[in-house]
Amino acid sequence: MLGIARGLSAVRSAPVVRSVTMSQRANLSNRAAKDPLGPAETAIGLTMFALAILGPAGWILANLENYKKKNE
Repeated sequence: MLGIARGLSAVRSAPVVRSVTMSQRANLSNRAAKDPLGPAETAIGLTMFALAILGPAGWILANLENYKKKNE
């Protein structure tokens, strides 16, 4: 227990390196979009996003038997 107390006191007494902190603010707007997206654009965007994420995984699962075979 004494060793833990010594370690904690060493950490507390260690010099603290101070750095300049930057504060970032989000660019939020209360106005509507200049060019609002329609339902077709939204559907195309969501479809492409889903294909980009799920496409490679689906390809691997569909060809899993080919990957299991040993090359001779």
